[in-house]
Amino acid sequence: MISVVIPLYNKEKQIERTLRSVFAQTYTDYEIVVVNDGSTDGSAAVVESLDDPRIRLVTQKNAGVSAARNRGIREARGEYIAFLDGDDEWKPEFLETITRLIREYPECDIFATRYSMTDTHNNFKEITLNNIRFRNISGILDNYFEVSASSHPPIMFSSVTIRKNVILSVGGFPEGIKAGEDLLTLARLALKYRIAYDTSTCVFFLIDDAAKNQDQKERRPAEFDYVGKELKKLYLSHKTTKGLRQYVSIWHKMRCRIFISKYDRKNAFKESLAALKYDINKKNIVFAVLSLIPPKQANQIINRFS
Repeated sequence: MISVVIPLYNKEKQIERTLRSVFAQTYTDYEIVVVNDGSTDGSAAVVESLDDPRIRLVTQKNAGVSAARNRGIREARGEYIAFLDGDDEWKPEFLETITRLIREYPECDIFATRYSMTDTHNNFKEITLNNIRFRNISGILDNYFEVSASSHPPIMFSSVTIRKNVILSVGGFPEGIKAGEDLLTLARLALKYRIAYDTSTCVFFLIDDAAKNQDQKERRPAEFDYVGKELKKLYLSHKTTKGLRQYVSIWHKMRCRIFISKYDRKNAFKESLAALKYDINKKNIVFAVLSLIPPKQANQIINRFS
């Protein structure tokens, strides 16, 4: 059986559609564990209104997406855990594709498919995948970091299924941080376990611009960069892993961009140097320059070309 773990926080308008995408799966041996992470809207009521015996609704005080996922992992009864965010959707064949990967690649512990990005107006954008080594529609993704560093991330947590004992072996998701928990957890997993991957698109990842803009207004990168420190440890112990250096660099470039948007030139420049330390490339050089010019002008340039 597969346990579908859904962290839920204030997704009243999206959660029913997300759950119905699970109900529509062609593979039906699953349970659904919805962890209501202290929602303040009607999200929990929507879940309860569906009255489906396959759903278990667990409620906790708001503690963040990592804590919600970890709670779901502990509650899960299945050997495999498929993660799905409360505003994303699966195509009907997602779980069937995952079970096929499990059968065909028994040496693997992580199973994932390609995903497509969509907005609130149902506009779709396929992700770019570079450096995929296998020629068939599916295979073993043995160069996860190279692919991640040269294209869109091949995996996001609504497109992946992991053996329960495997996600527990890396400590689950790091709690108490507001950003980067996915990136760090995937790095820890990819360095220890093999990934079976299907290049067919089976997941829709929602980009809600309004929610994203509001989140960016409220969120400021933590002064203590836990994710950066942990990624550095991983790099120092796996220096020969191709693409890992660039993977770490991307994290610091992301932080640089956010600091620029917050008009924090000091920390933006600091992060740009960290990005360049791991990977000297044109984009990182551009961000280093942008961190030195007036923030308003820098943001105008970024918005123009993003």
